[in-house]
Amino acid sequence: MRALTVKPLTPGSAELSEIPEPDPSEGSVLVEAVAVGVDGTDQEIIGGAYGWAPPGKDRLVLGHESLGRVLEAPEGSGLATGDLVVAFVRHPDPVPCENCAVDEWDMCRNAMYTEHGIKERDGFIRERYRLEPERVVKADPALGFLAVLVEPTSVVAKAWDHVERIGSRAEFRPRRALVTGAGPIGLLAAMIGVQKGLEVHVLDRVTEGPKPALVKDLGAAYHADLEETDVMFDAVIECTGVGPLVFHAIEHTAPGGVICLTGIASSDRKVPLDASAINKELVLNNAVLFGSVNAGRRHYEQAAAALAAAERGWLERLVTARVPLDRWLEALERRPDDVKTVIDFGTAS
Repeated sequence: MRALTVKPLTPGSAELSEIPEPDPSEGSVLVEAVAVGVDGTDQEIIGGAYGWAPPGKDRLVLGHESLGRVLEAPEGSGLATGDLVVAFVRHPDPVPCENCAVDEWDMCRNAMYTEHGIKERDGFIRERYRLEPERVVKADPALGFLAVLVEPTSVVAKAWDHVERIGSRAEFRPRRALVTGAGPIGLLAAMIGVQKGLEVHVLDRVTEGPKPALVKDLGAAYHADLEETDVMFDAVIECTGVGPLVFHAIEHTAPGGVICLTGIASSDRKVPLDASAINKELVLNNAVLFGSVNAGRRHYEQAAAALAAAERGWLERLVTARVPLDRWLEALERRPDDVKTVIDFGTAS
């Protein structure tokens, strides 16, 4: 079968390869690929920035934003032929740490976890793969192809979950939220914020293309310059990883506010900062700044519910490019009006 593979840490090594059918040891559930989302992580691995092949192999199958259809599932698994499923990216470490031991693998403390398409476990840009039943969440059939958005939505579902958990250290009734970045993650974060009944503001530098309209059609406010508004924010979801934006967001956070960082900038450019000033802002305002990566089972379930509650036409506008597997190189191209690019295996019913 065909798969998109790469030799980690080797730029230019990505290729469409013929690989064996998935080994039964990978799991009792056989899944055919329907779609896989492409994001910055995939581009960085293809560029040789990082990535780890499975033990005993020199190539890694790419792809972690999956949507598949069950071909075979054991009796009693809770899965049936034809079910749409989204696979969890991260697997708990084998030791395990205290978090992995209670299925909070997204909070692994010893970094011995593995991740599909990233770290020591093959990904989903292959025509078929196997998983254990407990490593997937079922998608709402009504979502169809759009269920490929479950995994990226799970990342911001976790961000919102942890913002609320941290905020609950005191009486926390957020009214206004800021999302920095209007890429797929930022737009999905804004979507959840609006669903929570918050006044949501989105900051992004672009002023043309689909992003401003997507934000406004959510019922949120779009800004190319945060100084356009003089309001303070109770919650901030930072989705860019751009240093100056992080510091700017801190300055606009209300007392007792919570700031979640979900983005990592690909640039190595160093940004000077006044650590003492940041410390002062956080301390005097009882503010919290924390980082979040990956997602746990409940976050995938929250993501699936959030997408099911969203306006379908709006979700369809997020997927701006559907590329067949044999034209995978096109999925890596960044066009001005692109929001989300997906590799389409042509198996959607």
